[in-house]
Amino acid sequence: MDSPQTLNRFLADVERRAFRMARLATYDDDEALDLVQDAMLAFVSRYTHKPEGEWAPLFHRTLQNRIVDWHRRTSVRNRLRAWFGGRGDDGDDGDPLENVADTSSPDPATSLLRRNLGEAIEGAVRRLPLRQRQAFLLRAWEGLDTAQTAFAMGCSEGSVKTHYSRAVHTLRDLLEEYGP
Repeated sequence: MDSPQTLNRFLADVERRAFRMARLATYDDDEALDLVQDAMLAFVSRYTHKPEGEWAPLFHRTLQNRIVDWHRRTSVRNRLRAWFGGRGDDGDDGDPLENVADTSSPDPATSLLRRNLGEAIEGAVRRLPLRQRQAFLLRAWEGLDTAQTAFAMGCSEGSVKTHYSRAVHTLRDLLEEYGP
């Protein structure tokens, strides 16, 4: 096993992006945090003996498996709630800090444009089917190559290429008004 500092550095480096991936999949910060923490614990308990160069695809495979499992559990829960008439609404109104103005930006117009673009990109990525979203985020965001992405997703390299290509074309269409 590599040193604990190397492992901590890897986890710290991947944590924020993994959280964003999980949040895009779940639409819920708490669920996303739970998925990332669970994936990190599973990764540490199973794969730290592997060479450091293999950690990224192994971690992302662990995370993607947790996300797919979460989607399955959620769909079963939603069917049960519908069957028994439950709404599943806990009355949570969101984070109150989101309503506080950001005073750190000297230019509110630029901040608004950036926020709108960020929200448009996030919304477009959320509209992608799960497998396309996974392929896009792992390839474009995490920088994994086709073989590593295929390993992380548990599919063939050809499937990764197909999912990634479809995702890019869909995102181009959805975000066409923001580009040149």
